[in-house]
Amino acid sequence: MKVYISSDIEGTTGITHWDEAEKGKMGYDLYAELMTQEVIAACEGALNAGAEEIVVKDAHWTARNIIAEKLPREAQLIRGWSGHPWSMVQGIDSTFDALVMTGYHSGASTAGHPLAHTMTQVSHEIRINGEITSEFMLNRMAAATVGVPSVFISGDKTLCESATALDSNIHTYATMEGIGGSTVAPHPDVSRDGIRSGVEAALKDRDAHTVAAIPSTFHMEILCTKHENAFSGAFYPGMESTGPHSIEFHTDDFFEISRALKFVIKG
Repeated sequence: MKVYISSDIEGTTGITHWDEAEKGKMGYDLYAELMTQEVIAACEGALNAGAEEIVVKDAHWTARNIIAEKLPREAQLIRGWSGHPWSMVQGIDSTFDALVMTGYHSGASTAGHPLAHTMTQVSHEIRINGEITSEFMLNRMAAATVGVPSVFISGDKTLCESATALDSNIHTYATMEGIGGSTVAPHPDVSRDGIRSGVEAALKDRDAHTVAAIPSTFHMEILCTKHENAFSGAFYPGMESTGPHSIEFHTDDFFEISRALKFVIKG
């Protein structure tokens, strides 16, 4: 069994402020360590379930956060950004049996996490086919295009609830609950236990997981935080301006959605 693990930091247990997610700021070193420990727990769960190959993508900001030497020897680590539109799931293909996501967070314009956003802070909201879109949804669909099911996600409670609403079979672990600008979280050890056992259960039950259905057409709407981003984004081929802060894009190929996001919001 070959498993892909995509890891972000904002959904790491208890993270509450942007300083804790940004290299060089107060609190970052602690949360880079806690992010690493949650990835280790996910790897251990995968190995317990029989995984023979594990690829981990460091998928936060610089993509140089995970402490490589602490990972199990069976894990390969992708650091940095290649520039490929798959971004947070760079390199995923049909050879993988499952996608696992750790440290994820609610999407832009939602209230599930103090650090809720989607890819970058250029966008205030992204909708695809009318649905508010999170990084989880984007990466789940990217995996689906190559035939890989998403089997587990950890992150804030609202994100986990939205994941279950999309796929009742996905396994989740809520690392915190966002309340306004605050979070309520279990002890990090408790979360690591939950992630480890959740990933193991998800992979042992992988026959129950199905690949996400891919719509035949996509209509993406982006509401930009700044009007100048909407202005420049409208010059991307196929993108249309619909207002001072809004642009939209139509395609029948999800890869084109990812490619547009890469260039328009620098995702």
